[in-house]
Amino acid sequence: MTANWKRERLRSRLLLAALLGGLSLLTACSNHFGPGLAELAADRGWQPLPIGSWVVNDGLEPRTIVYCAGAHCVRPAVAALIAVEGRKADEFERGLATDPARLAREFSKPVDAAKGTKPRRATATIKSTTSVSRFDGGGPSGLLVEIRGKGETGLLAATAILYGREAGKLVMAIAVSNDGEAAQNYARAAWRSR
Repeated sequence: MTANWKRERLRSRLLLAALLGGLSLLTACSNHFGPGLAELAADRGWQPLPIGSWVVNDGLEPRTIVYCAGAHCVRPAVAALIAVEGRKADEFERGLATDPARLAREFSKPVDAAKGTKPRRATATIKSTTSVSRFDGGGPSGLLVEIRGKGETGLLAATAILYGREAGKLVMAIAVSNDGEAAQNYARAAWRSR
């Protein structure tokens, strides 16, 4: 048990170091930072990330992206406000409004070989489970996607998405954390800060 605990602690530290190193590299690549989020403020450990053109896919308008890691945060997380308009907004909204079980299947599908990535072998063991559920966003629609590792660790990655229409655009508050409840709370805070 002690060896496993030490190994998990080392893995946790390495992942955090990689995250911080990547964030530092991204920060050096762009000077365009978003305005931050009022409820996820810098004095509570939340730092804005650059949102230059490298973040944008066609039709997406990133408004702000913030992250919190280290001693200031109870849970490490990333939160963002993104807007989409036109046909792309309609597609996103339809996708988010569909059946949660269907979305879970979509997240769990093997990678498509036609897109240049290796397909999952048919005999491969499944190492995680994906669940998608609705949650109360306090006004906007809420969706929670949780991916939990199987086995002793049971590591979790949770993404909470709040979405609604404003001035013809689909606005999404997205938060990612290692805890489903924290992700929901951060998404709500991002939504209220828009």
